[in-house]
Amino acid sequence: MNGDGSVLPASMTRAVDAIRGSAATLDVVVLAGSAPASGSRTPECDTVMTLKGVNSCTTWTLTTAADGNDSRVNTDIRKAEFVYFAGGDQCRYTAWKGTALEASVESVVAKGGGSGGGSAGHHVNGSIVYDACRGSVTSREALADPYDPYITFTTDMFTWPNYAGVINDSHFVTRDRMGRTMAFVARALKDGLTPGGAAWGVGVEEGGGSLFVDRNGLATEYGKDAYVVLGDHAPEQADPGKPLTFSNYKIWRLGPGATFDFKNRPVCGYYRRSVTNGVADARLYSGAPETNCGSPNGSSLNESEPNDSRGTADDATVLERSVDDGAGTDESLALTRTASGTGAYCIDMEAYSGSGTAAYSCGITKN
Repeated sequence: MNGDGSVLPASMTRAVDAIRGSAATLDVVVLAGSAPASGSRTPECDTVMTLKGVNSCTTWTLTTAADGNDSRVNTDIRKAEFVYFAGGDQCRYTAWKGTALEASVESVVAKGGGSGGGSAGHHVNGSIVYDACRGSVTSREALADPYDPYITFTTDMFTWPNYAGVINDSHFVTRDRMGRTMAFVARALKDGLTPGGAAWGVGVEEGGGSLFVDRNGLATEYGKDAYVVLGDHAPEQADPGKPLTFSNYKIWRLGPGATFDFKNRPVCGYYRRSVTNGVADARLYSGAPETNCGSPNGSSLNESEPNDSRGTADDATVLERSVDDGAGTDESLALTRTASGTGAYCIDMEAYSGSGTAAYSCGITKN
C-alpha cells in the first residue's frame, strides 16, 4: 500500500515473491478509474513488468460503476494473482462496492493472491474508506468539525484478514494529513464503525513510502515513513458543528525497515498526541516512544509483591474493551484465557460523560 500512485519496485517484488512461491510467474491486473493525464497509458504495468516473476500485467480503466460488472474485466481479475488499484479518485472505486468486481478481487486474495494500491488505491484497501465523494477535506477542516460534509465513508467493501478496523490515508506528511486521520478515527469510534471500541488509521508518506502487509498480518515499511494511529476510547467531543476534542491518541511511527504486527497489534512503542477544541498538539509526526506500557497479551509479566489489590496490582495490558456508547445499547466482551493456573481479572465499568444516573446491571458468564 503506497503513499502515492507509483509502484515501488522493492515492496512489489516482495509481494510477487511471497505470492508466487515456487511457481515461475504470476499475473497482475491494474484497475484505474481514469486514464493518466499524460505520459504512458499504463504506468503501473510499465514498472510491474520489469520485475522478476511477473508473467503479464493488464490495465483496465473503468469509468462507471456499471463497469464493475463487465464480464471481461472480472475474468481477467479472477485469473490474476495480484490486483493493484491505481491512484486517482477513490469515490470511483467505492462505486464498485456490490458489483461483481468486489467479489472478484476478494477471490484473488482468498486463493492466496494479493491486493494493493497507491494513493486512492491505498484508501480503498481499508475496511473503512474515506471516499471523498463530496470533495476532499483538510486536517484543519476535519479537526474543526469531524462531521464536516466532505467527510464521508464507505465501509466493508474490502476487509482483509488481520486488517480490520483500519482507515487508510496517503500523501501523509507532505500534505499534513495526520489531523484529518485523527478526525476519521474519532468519527469511526463515535459512529460505531469498528468493533471492540478501537479504530486505527494508517498513513503512508508519498515519494516512495510503501507498506507491505504479508498473509500473517506483519507489515514492513519501505522507502519513507508510515504512521499507525490508534484511538482506543470514546472521543471527549465529536459532534456535528463542534471542534474535536480527543485525548491521547497512540501513534506509531514506522521508518523504512520497521515492522508492525496487525494480527497481534502492539501495546507499546507509541507516542501520544491529543486534540483539544479542534487544535492538535505540536509535533504530530514525531515523539519519544513509550516503553512502560505493561505486558502484551500472552507475554510474561514481572510480578512485585504485594499485588493482590487494585491499588497494589502490577501494571498489565487491557485485554478486551467495549465502548458502544449508545442509549439503551448493551456493552459486551468475551475473553479466552491463554494460560492455565490461578489469576485475577479486573473489570472496570464507567458511565459515559453526560449519560445520566440510570441504574445498570453487569452479568458474567463462564463457558
